[in-house]
Amino acid sequence: MLQETERRLRRLSAERLRVASDFLAYLEERESSEATQELLEIPGFEGAFRRTEQQVKEGQVVRLADIRRDV
Repeated sequence: MLQETERRLRRLSAERLRVASDFLAYLEERESSEATQELLEIPGFEGAFRRTEQQVKEGQVVRLADIRRDV
């Protein structure tokens, strides 16, 4: 599908290519917004995310390699 899309894009005029690029940017933004909204709908997610951000700022993190060693 990607190759077919690229082939079609290469045949467009510069003006149409700009329109296609703008539309793709819109689709990217919308997909990102939908994913963010899904996460925010999870009960307690936003608070847990904020706490995690604070822990990272304070250096309260554990390396993945250290966790895996204990498993």
